[in-house]
Amino acid sequence: MRIADLSAVRLLIAGDVMLDRYWFGDVARISPEAPVPIVRIGRSDERPGGAANVARNAAALGAQVTLLSVVGDDEAGRNLGRLLAESGVKASLHVDVGISTTVKLRVIARHQQLLRIDFETSPSHEVLRAKLTEFAARLAECDVVVLSDYGKGGLVHVGEMIRLAGDAGKAVLVDPKGDDFSKYAGATVVTPNRAELREVVGRWHDEGELTSKAQALREQLGIEALLVTRSEEGMSLFRRDGVVHEGSVAREVFDVSGAGDTVIATLGVMLAAGASWQEAMRVANVAAGVVVSKLGTAIVSRDELADAVRAL
Repeated sequence: MRIADLSAVRLLIAGDVMLDRYWFGDVARISPEAPVPIVRIGRSDERPGGAANVARNAAALGAQVTLLSVVGDDEAGRNLGRLLAESGVKASLHVDVGISTTVKLRVIARHQQLLRIDFETSPSHEVLRAKLTEFAARLAECDVVVLSDYGKGGLVHVGEMIRLAGDAGKAVLVDPKGDDFSKYAGATVVTPNRAELREVVGRWHDEGELTSKAQALREQLGIEALLVTRSEEGMSLFRRDGVVHEGSVAREVFDVSGAGDTVIATLGVMLAAGASWQEAMRVANVAAGVVVSKLGTAIVSRDELADAVRAL
């Protein structure tokens, strides 16, 4: 299995974007005001998160990437646009003056996350409608559509987006959120993690029950495939013709945040490049194994991925 030149691949990505901020410091004592550590911040970092992390992962593999989303008229939104441009992503970030850009602030000391603070507000209907109009216009320019739902309100029209993409003959990959997947009906593939699937179908006691519940959900949604990422258990692909399982790639796990972004980005790029379902899943699984060994939301370059695939 070789990672070919992916520069001809064109992805259209839409969903909830955010700015991931990291404050790194040291803890030397406990606060006299409350039983909490005092963190002396030494440095900070900012990275694209959510659908923006999906976009930069796809761009890092060499694909041509267009990202549609909504940000606020603020420093975080401008920083996000700059970071995406530096990553090679063509970002169309609709500005909603009535909201603040979603920010996740993490405080980290001694390689451990001590605290996360979220800042978020839902975008307005008018801005989302303008984004939907642009989405419809850009479908002709892409090979595959990826919809990244983080439950922040950016995919209110997800059902209409799936319909428009389907009418245009485009495969649609969805990274879902919440306990109701009916809004994703008609997509090509939905990629929940283990916990997200459990929210929808309930618990399972063995592989047979998991298969039965996953296949029933796939048929109910009218989707071609359901790809379940299962952490240390790898990932499983459920299709009409059966189930394919990939074991996890043995690596030291440092941080799983953003791993789902890497999986759906890699899956989308590989499918757009003509890979089979099984090959695309295998490469996405390898990419996930690489990214969880990095701190925070991170990317896997094409060269890193090619090296990891060769090492199997």
